[in-house]
Amino acid sequence: MVKSMTGFGRSERVTDAYKIVVEMKSVNHRFCDINIKLPKKISFFETNIRTYLKKYIERGKVDVFITYEDFSDDNVKLKYNKDVAEKYMGYFEEMSKDFGIENSITPAQLGGFPDVFTVEEQAVDQDELWKIIETSLDEAAKMFVQSRITEGENLKKDMIDKLDGMRAAVDYIEEISPELVEEYRRKLTDKITEVLDNPVIDENRIATEVVIYADKICVDEETVRLKSHISSTKKILENGGSVGRKLDFIAQEMNREANTILSKANSLDVSDKAIQLKTDIEKVREQIQNLE
Repeated sequence: MVKSMTGFGRSERVTDAYKIVVEMKSVNHRFCDINIKLPKKISFFETNIRTYLKKYIERGKVDVFITYEDFSDDNVKLKYNKDVAEKYMGYFEEMSKDFGIENSITPAQLGGFPDVFTVEEQAVDQDELWKIIETSLDEAAKMFVQSRITEGENLKKDMIDKLDGMRAAVDYIEEISPELVEEYRRKLTDKITEVLDNPVIDENRIATEVVIYADKICVDEETVRLKSHISSTKKILENGGSVGRKLDFIAQEMNREANTILSKANSLDVSDKAIQLKTDIEKVREQIQNLE
């Protein structure tokens, strides 16, 4: 199977204690670039998450969003700092004596001062929480991969259609090339006869000129290589896997052969087919850029 680098996946897991939501989306990238955004309280799982996702992703810029809610009753602890409260009261008593005013501070007022009460988040059960996160990651990643496969198979079908059209254009160029040489021979013979007004023509001179012309417009090597590249591309697409980099190189080679054919073209038909080839190669190459 061929995978696109564009994909999306989502999973939501809810237990009595936790709610975990994982969302993944990706776009094209030369390498595997995974960007993870998750709450600070579970940030220590980032390395585990990155390692886990690399089992599913080889290329692409992937954004992963993880939200986390803790429903447990003991997820926070309120702590009364008696030593801090005593220091506050000591200073209030001292101020009462210094200024001759009554110390009328109440427990409620005292509790409102900084650090008399503190809220501490309790440590999470990492093993239990990781199991939930791992299950969510697995569900989201499988949906993500399936969306990539669906898009990749659509691209593959369209590319194979374009490759078949390119092969037909190459076959036409191969078929018409000998006719161009023969046509050139006839035109050359007629021109010499007209100029010299002599029915007796030096066939050796004609043959030499035709050979030079044939060599100048010969595209046999280019068409053979193009057919080979087209066949290789189709075979790689059928085999599937991570094919983007390999196909991008082949597309560059096909474009080079098409350029050479266009530069040698001495016929409107060949020029048109070469331009069509270049256009289709560029379209295929754009689609290859989206393959993993």
